[in-house]
Amino acid sequence: MVRMVGMSYEPQFIITPALLRRVEQIAALRERILAATVQVPWIPALQKDTRTRNTHSSTAIEGNPLTLAQVRAVEEGREIPAVAGRAKREVTNYFAGLRFIEKSANKKTVNHEDIFTLHRILAEEVMDQGTAGRYRTMAVRVGGYVPPPPGDVSGLMFELLTWWNKESAKLSPVLSSAIPHYRFEAIHPFADGNGRSGRALALWELYRRGFDTHHIFSVDEFYWEDRQRYYRELDAVRKQGEDLTGWLEYAAEGLLATLEHVWTRVQSFSAQSTQKKLVLRPKQEQLLQMLRDHKAMTPSEIWSALDISKQGALDLLRPLMAAGLVRRIGSRKSGRYILE
Repeated sequence: MVRMVGMSYEPQFIITPALLRRVEQIAALRERILAATVQVPWIPALQKDTRTRNTHSSTAIEGNPLTLAQVRAVEEGREIPAVAGRAKREVTNYFAGLRFIEKSANKKTVNHEDIFTLHRILAEEVMDQGTAGRYRTMAVRVGGYVPPPPGDVSGLMFELLTWWNKESAKLSPVLSSAIPHYRFEAIHPFADGNGRSGRALALWELYRRGFDTHHIFSVDEFYWEDRQRYYRELDAVRKQGEDLTGWLEYAAEGLLATLEHVWTRVQSFSAQSTQKKLVLRPKQEQLLQMLRDHKAMTPSEIWSALDISKQGALDLLRPLMAAGLVRRIGSRKSGRYILE
């Protein structure tokens, strides 16, 4: 049984042969993916696809009805008829939450205010009870589980954050992302929106540890594919006296499956790129980064931001469109450019 000594929060688990084997398989596959994604032009498109998949999966687990195609349309700013405003807002919020943790990937210490900020972004205007960005002041129930009373929440979160900031680096990121994921859900610090926040925290840890340097691992797809099992695995920790062993084996299984999916997508993107034989110019790399940050840009916004002529912008865009990296949406007059 592994215990983190000297902290109020001490996660308990055993490194089983199955867990060790999965961690080793994950490390090997991750290295293969990283080796294949060095200085390649299609990374922004893969990042966009990953962000869309994580947003769809994490919100769908909580009951959001939008399909993957509809979530992609929201990301691109396209209108979706007959979709409830709340469903769209949940998706928009999650995209914003992912961008927040991407920008905070190098943050060494996560504090209460960071947790509040993330929750506020994810839960603003979509909460059934409580206040976005503030720990709950009411008792809650999750199915048959009753989380700790509200008076204990701040102290329990302090203990978790202390362990996360000081002790988690001693473990593989496979484990250090799964442990706060479970513990956050067990504390259930907010009145609503805890599921999305906990999954976002797990992704954040993978970013902070440099495990997913490109932000191309759509981990939440695994949980969404069998969400009943996801809930059972969370509940099983409590039934086993807070022994995290089974949960860590499950999370490692999910991360391995995620990397296998990513490897398939990397091979697909790589094959497309080889066929196109596109070598990016510095301005094109800058343009792809701008489209990633701004979602969609008009031609005038592009040539103004790059400080080039209209013709110069078109010369940059044409090969990117031919390679399937960029697409124009809208009419010729009012069109915008987005990542494919």
